[in-house]
Amino acid sequence: MQHRIGLIEDDPIIGEALSERLEFEGFACDWYRDGRTARRGLGQRRYSVVVSDINLPEISGEALFSTLLAGGQPMPPFIFITGYGAIDQAVRLLKLGAQDYVTKPFNVGELIGKIRGLCERMPTLSETEAILGISSSMRQIEGLLPRLAASRSAVLISGESGAGKEEVARALHRAGDPDGKAPFIAVNCGAIPENLIESELFGHDKGAFTGADRERRGVFEQADGGTLFLDEIGEMPPAMQVKLLRAIQDRAVVHVGGALPRKVDIRLICATHHDLKAMVEQGRFREDLYYRIHVVHLHVPPLRERQEDILWLAGRMLDGFAARGEARRTLSAEAERALTRYPWPGNVRELQHSLERACVLSMSSQLSADKLFETFGPDLAAPDALRLPLSDHLQDCERAYIRRALGECDGRIADTAALLGISRKNLWEKMRKLGIADGN
Repeated sequence: MQHRIGLIEDDPIIGEALSERLEFEGFACDWYRDGRTARRGLGQRRYSVVVSDINLPEISGEALFSTLLAGGQPMPPFIFITGYGAIDQAVRLLKLGAQDYVTKPFNVGELIGKIRGLCERMPTLSETEAILGISSSMRQIEGLLPRLAASRSAVLISGESGAGKEEVARALHRAGDPDGKAPFIAVNCGAIPENLIESELFGHDKGAFTGADRERRGVFEQADGGTLFLDEIGEMPPAMQVKLLRAIQDRAVVHVGGALPRKVDIRLICATHHDLKAMVEQGRFREDLYYRIHVVHLHVPPLRERQEDILWLAGRMLDGFAARGEARRTLSAEAERALTRYPWPGNVRELQHSLERACVLSMSSQLSADKLFETFGPDLAAPDALRLPLSDHLQDCERAYIRRALGECDGRIADTAALLGISRKNLWEKMRKLGIADGN
């Protein structure tokens, strides 16, 4: 089990040496070259310890730390690196809540010892890493899972289509089945033809109807000893609601064409994007069934209401694509901004489709904003663009202009610098500052 360290250091020599030493010592390490990139990274991943230089380009280590504190999110211990002339700054950070500091030139072994000591007092990454999201709403749901897993109470998950209701259900199942031996059976009630739904749920005997040439177990029996997830329960036909209620109450099913009840032991999780209470009042959903499946209610907010999760989810999805053998991709700063500004009417499902499309269309290892949306470009992807600080907007314009110049010169640095009227060194510095990869 590995502890993950966040390293924020703009000096390439110190940064490379420290990241290599940390990995040699058995830590996982993410190295950020500036405060803005680090702020995004700290929002996407959880770290056991963060080691940060105080003097950083654009955003200082102190400003970054103060911004994170003001956000109110849980923070890992911070160790700051400072020069002798800025010890008063480090002391001020200690008063704000930083854990420790070292002064340049520092003893690497001493720093590693401080990091290891802090890690020993913390749970490992596998125990702290978010599984549903890093937003407060998803962390709250995640915090309830162990208690729910210890009971067999029915759970109703509500939320818009594509918001991640099934992922919550699977997480609850895993919490109650850490060994992964029990079945998890998911069925979409709205996708089954009405004339087949009883057989799909409860099974049928041989000869029960035309085409029933053998006995078949329904999803209740398939989930015996595990979890049955009934998605879109609000689409259940009224006639089937009565039979479903009986099966839930008796924990037994009767095959179509059969007579003998068959006992089942299941954890029942239902999900819907409808307002079931309103459907009960309208006579479209049985009240007794509603209360039977509504013992515990979890609501999954739409993605637009938990923006902190967007880049975290995108990172996990890109990691998943790479695990399938696809080329590893990253997001450009421009793409990250476009993702967080888009309202995501299709929620997590739409985010996944956008990333898959971008991976197919992009020839670069870094995904750009224009590849993410078919008709929704990065400039249009910002209904709140005027709320951006002027410096961010100017950087966006400069980044786009340099990329266009690079494209016209086929990525040749000398020709691009000449076209822009600046030196090659100046162009390299701007590309580094703006996060533009060579040839992208």
